[in-house]
Amino acid sequence: MAEEKKEQWLNYLALTTVIFAVCATLSTFKGGGFSTKSIMSQSQASDQWAAYQSKSIKSYLYQMQAEKLELDLASLPTATQLQLSEKYNQTINDYRAKVEKYNQEKEELRTMAKGFEANRDEAQIHSHAFSLAVIYLQISILLSSIAGLLKKKGIWLFGILCGTLGLVFFADGFLVFLT
Repeated sequence: MAEEKKEQWLNYLALTTVIFAVCATLSTFKGGGFSTKSIMSQSQASDQWAAYQSKSIKSYLYQMQAEKLELDLASLPTATQLQLSEKYNQTINDYRAKVEKYNQEKEELRTMAKGFEANRDEAQIHSHAFSLAVIYLQISILLSSIAGLLKKKGIWLFGILCGTLGLVFFADGFLVFLT
């Protein structure tokens, strides 16, 4: 029985298929990590915006109460105003201080929320690139498998083209140069 001579390009087909498979696996892993980071950052940003809204409501309530006390003080008879003005003014000043405190806290929360949103956006860019890499690398693996079964070099070369595109997106997932 005579042995069939193995075509040399089939060795390269096997090698490129392994390289594409490893990169596809790494792309899946990294893409999942960035996807998780995106979801976590969105959750943290939402928490900060909820706290921001809470501070806004508290600030508004104290502002309204301070204005009400000013109106109440102004509507009192002059003799009573003189007796109670110190107590009213102290309470009004306390309320205004709380309004200022909440406004400062709101700015801190706003800055933190914007930071989490920026992290989310960046993670989504990385995740998208890795997702595209997985698609093209999987197509190249499929085409390489078909080429090996049918022993059609043209299909393998098309698979290499898809795989190369997948490798570009794989690199873009790390470096973000296509955006």
